[in-house]
Amino acid sequence: MLEQYSHLAILLVFAVIFPSIPLVASWAMHQLRVRPRIPNVVKEDTYECGVETEGPTWVQFNFRYYLIALVFVLFDVEVVFLFPLAVALDDVLTFGLVAGLIFIGVLALGLVYEWKKRALEWR
Repeated sequence: MLEQYSHLAILLVFAVIFPSIPLVASWAMHQLRVRPRIPNVVKEDTYECGVETEGPTWVQFNFRYYLIALVFVLFDVEVVFLFPLAVALDDVLTFGLVAGLIFIGVLALGLVYEWKKRALEWR
């Protein structure tokens, strides 16, 4: 039983060690005064794509940006699942065709649901 989880244990060790090395190195350099902490207005300013922020940084914005992006990603990823079905349609025959049509039907139901909820409209 231990042999089965040894690979997982090795990956877990790497997953803990690799992110902790830079953190420990930064902490050690700060303790040795190699990397001093000198507060500065420019260092502590919010940095967004190389453009200086205008106005307050803690402003509320429309949540529909997230909703539209999430719906796009959802339908985009689901369409990616149709590609292997189209490539292997000769091998899967009727069962694959029925499964693909059910999948497309579920996608269409999701789109109709989004349309009925008026989630795709920009108000």
